Amino acid sequence: MSTTDPGPRVLVAPDSFKGTMSAAVVADALAAGVREAGGETDVCPVADGGEGTLEALRASVPGTDVEHAVIAPDGRQVWASYLLSEDGRTAVVETASASGLHLIDPETVDAYAATSAGTGQLLTAAASSGVAEIVLGVGGSGFSDGGLGALAAIEAGGGLGRTRLVVLCDVVTTYQDAARVYGPQKGADPESVERLTERLDTVASSFPRDPREVARTGAAGGLAGALWAGHDAELVSGIDEVLRRVGFEDRLARADLVLTGEGRLDSQTAQGKVIDGVTRWARAAAVPVYAAVGQHRAEPAVLAGLGIADVREAGTPEQLRAAARDITRQHIAVSGSRTRK
Repeated sequence: MSTTDPGPRVLVAPDSFKGTMSAAVVADALAAGVREAGGETDVCPVADGGEGTLEALRASVPGTDVEHAVIAPDGRQVWASYLLSEDGRTAVVETASASGLHLIDPETVDAYAATSAGTGQLLTAAASSGVAEIVLGVGGSGFSDGGLGALAAIEAGGGLGRTRLVVLCDVVTTYQDAARVYGPQKGADPESVERLTERLDTVASSFPRDPREVARTGAAGGLAGALWAGHDAELVSGIDEVLRRVGFEDRLARADLVLTGEGRLDSQTAQGKVIDGVTRWARAAAVPVYAAVGQHRAEPAVLAGLGIADVREAGTPEQLRAAARDITRQHIAVSGSRTRK
């Protein structure tokens, strides 16, 4: 590539590295490396319905944060916030904000008693503001109560009215499997897992419609299923909905390559996580995808299925910057002086 040739246009679309770096921090570090190598960037941090979803949607849903006192999973009162759009028609709520795993002390956790009530309170607060639509990201939850706490809180708060509820799910797990799959991550021992599973099975039959065997109803300890059954919530792929709302298809049309990433690349990545969604959308647009991840634990078959051109391990902003610089230079070396679309 000559000095007069334009550098590649790189769509930078990573997830957060859970517990270490937000998606915005990761994206900024990657973008800096791309620019150092002579590339142009379109910075687009994304999320799959978990922590960071509100921030990922903030650009497409400009508005203000509204704070509300809620009950944390362990019963303490905490402050949580939701995003209210400028036009007052949309609210974005994160389950993690009101009922996140980070709000629980692992030394004193009671997995059976942990409640989703705070999320129900935050949903009710958002609905009472008069919005037409609530977008709820359900990742990062700290409970496995099947959504019972949330349903009770919504009823106590006067319901959701005619508000449309869209639930962004980062898994496809069904309701009856929620405790077995995710309970141990939330402090549940084998006995608690069985008790939680029995409760899920019991309450499922009491709902207006049965969430068992329905894909995504097990997200957030069964909260997704409870909202689907009790409030006609629409359950969608979190990453696909985020990509749609941030205009990812149009941004792909202007890109020569995509640079994505997440904290850990493993067998679960292909089950609806950020990299899975980004690679699917990019493949449809015939745009190559490179990834920078904190940990690379994926088998070759997983990588082949995702269609990632190359993966680099990078766990700090400095390492991410270096990885992006190398990836951009590698792309330039392979593609040479390319013709822009």
